[in-house]
Amino acid sequence: MAKTVALDAPTLAWARARFREYYAGAAIDPPGRLARREFAAFPFATETLMRRHATLRTPEEFRAFLAREAPRHVYYSSAYYRRPAEPTMAAKEWLGADLIFDLDADHLRGAGSLDYPAQLALVKTRLTSLVDDFLFGDFGVDPKETAFVFSGGRGYHVHVRDERFLRLSSPERRELVDYVLGTGVDPMRAIEGRREDVRSGRTAQVLDDDGGAAVAAPRTRRLAPPEAPGWKGRTTRAVLEVLRRWEAAGVDAAAKEMASYGIPPTKARRWARLLVEDGGAARIRSTLTLDVFKKDLPGEFLEAVVPRAAIEVQGETDAPVTTDIHRLIRLPGSLHGGTGFRVVPLTRDALDAFDPFRDAGVASPSDGRTALTYAEDVRYPFSGQPIDGRAGADDELPTPQALFLILRGEATLRPSPG
Repeated sequence: MAKTVALDAPTLAWARARFREYYAGAAIDPPGRLARREFAAFPFATETLMRRHATLRTPEEFRAFLAREAPRHVYYSSAYYRRPAEPTMAAKEWLGADLIFDLDADHLRGAGSLDYPAQLALVKTRLTSLVDDFLFGDFGVDPKETAFVFSGGRGYHVHVRDERFLRLSSPERRELVDYVLGTGVDPMRAIEGRREDVRSGRTAQVLDDDGGAAVAAPRTRRLAPPEAPGWKGRTTRAVLEVLRRWEAAGVDAAAKEMASYGIPPTKARRWARLLVEDGGAARIRSTLTLDVFKKDLPGEFLEAVVPRAAIEVQGETDAPVTTDIHRLIRLPGSLHGGTGFRVVPLTRDALDAFDPFRDAGVASPSDGRTALTYAEDVRYPFSGQPIDGRAGADDELPTPQALFLILRGEATLRPSPG
């Protein structure tokens, strides 16, 4: 839920005034089925308790609530209730819930060593894979029934409002998550083995034209077609991409990566030469046939490489968010209390070009500037005026950028002289 830095009283009052300015003039659209939603908010105060179970029945009530409260964080329920203001879930009477997918840099493979801008770039890449490959592809979700939202923090939300998913229980939603994550998937199923008729090339189960039995030949192992649906095609595409990467990187890099899979270094180097120098990778990519080296490319190689390749195309999502049928989710159009960024609703077409450091900032009504002192070294690629500050240095920045740093605890508000 909300992640916030503690602020002293003067800074808290200053930040709340900036949020109040925003909510006084922002034209935020209320979510669909407004009267069936629960709303909750964290105030700008030293207390950290969430105020929840609010009901807002009309767009006018909704906008008045935001202007009055100027919350540091504000959420609404993904669920629809008969009586959303009741204090217990049983009394609310659950009617259904949007299907929510949440990608946050906190949970992404490989994000831990990245700085904040790089994390945002990575999470957007993983989001497009989740949406295009899994939601639109395997699940058949209509893009018109989805909404995309930059969370204002370190990730994105996808709201699926397709009626087919609204009544899914938590265990049923868990099955969708498991599919995305590849839980229980056997990547070796992407390898198709069959015996060929040595006289005609047909499978051994097929009879000759004159009715004679086909002659069985050794089993040929092939990758499933890359366009095959589901995890078979996905795994094939991953293996082909690994082979492509090894061809580009060379024998040494390929052998090193294979050794990291647990393959003995001597074998790894021999196989790397067969694949890269002798053209085996190119032949596999063009024919999908895995037996290009006979004894030199045994099951041991496949069992090491194929599962590791499949890991690279596993989807990512925060499972508890998707499986929780009572989830509170950040309100699109609101401000994130840990960054001051807008929680930006997006279309799929707009997602590719979206840049939070250009598109999620809030314009100051007065276009004013704010004096601050850097608490640590910072560097951010804000559009128009990138930030490059050193710990202990004083600076004066556009107010939205100052708000970003102060809410993140990376700078402190510098008192006005006198």
